[in-house]
Amino acid sequence: MKKNLKNAEHYKWGTDCNGWHLLKSHSLSVIEELMPPNTSEVKHYHSMAQQFFYILKGEAVFELRNGIVKVLEREGIHIAPKSVHQIRNEGKVDLEFLVISEPTSRGDRIEII
Repeated sequence: MKKNLKNAEHYKWGTDCNGWHLLKSHSLSVIEELMPPNTSEVKHYHSMAQQFFYILKGEAVFELRNGIVKVLEREGIHIAPKSVHQIRNEGKVDLEFLVISEPTSRGDRIEII
């Protein structure tokens, strides 16, 4: 079955952020997400899941243990399991990206307080 934002399972997260499950299985997850300007995710890590973020539109700011990394449109970043990370949209336009998790990150998220 072809997937797009019209037929994918939608969810809201954070403050006004959106996600669409393009592929949702136990072994692999592909999600398209949209973050409005001046939004961020909670700093966290995953015990088992590795993730790859690919920026479709805008500029993402990732806070990692070893510093800040800006990821531009048509660039990606790999986040290994157990790597503390946070994505932020500090720009003036919506940030649109794919996040691919293997295995799925559902139930595998540990937030850093």
